[in-house]
Amino acid sequence: MFRWYEEAKSIAQRDPAARSPWQVIFQYPGYKALRRHRLAHWFHKKGMHWVARALSERTRHKTGIEIHPGARIGKCLFIDHGMGVVIGETAEIGDYCTIYHGVTLGGTGKEKGKRHPTIGNNVLIGAGAKILGPFTVGDNAKIGANAVVTSEVEPNTTVVGVPGRAVKRGGEKIRQSFELDHIHNPDPVSQEFCRIRNELEQLKKVLMKYENRLNDMRGGLKSPPDCDDDDSNQQA
Repeated sequence: MFRWYEEAKSIAQRDPAARSPWQVIFQYPGYKALRRHRLAHWFHKKGMHWVARALSERTRHKTGIEIHPGARIGKCLFIDHGMGVVIGETAEIGDYCTIYHGVTLGGTGKEKGKRHPTIGNNVLIGAGAKILGPFTVGDNAKIGANAVVTSEVEPNTTVVGVPGRAVKRGGEKIRQSFELDHIHNPDPVSQEFCRIRNELEQLKKVLMKYENRLNDMRGGLKSPPDCDDDDSNQQA
């Protein structure tokens, strides 16, 4: 089977909206961008960088997908919708990956040489996600929509959020330290009431202690003698 048809067939199988591989070939901008990139990459490897970049810019103008000719892409990449996708020069993408619109495989501006991420096989990258830097995203990983990932992602891991954090690995949820668990975590309102009650008990004990000391001091005082009565008795 021709590779161009194999890739179109793979996309048609993974996209429920596709009617046939032929629809993918003639009407899917992501597929067209991928086929054009194959040609631009060939020119890039031959040292004809001006021609390669011209093809890349033409592809960006026609599809809204910008792939640097130097990027290395495996077989059967599915760029769904595709508008706003940017793939940098030193990016590497494995086989059977899926990338949605608005995704950036870019750099941070701090590195030289290898500046862009390496994506493993069967990786899914959600719409608007940004993967920035020369690290690896492992096989079968999933990057959530609009996530910003700047560090290594282990295989079979789901990453979401800004900054990106792992929430699932190997099909099992990863418990976050900040996560509120209504079943196992104590009720913060109840905890506060307990704290206030304990403080009131301590204060009550202190007040009772001082009250007892005051009563003891009052009991130890004797009434002064009545001087007028003594004088009257002496006169009598």
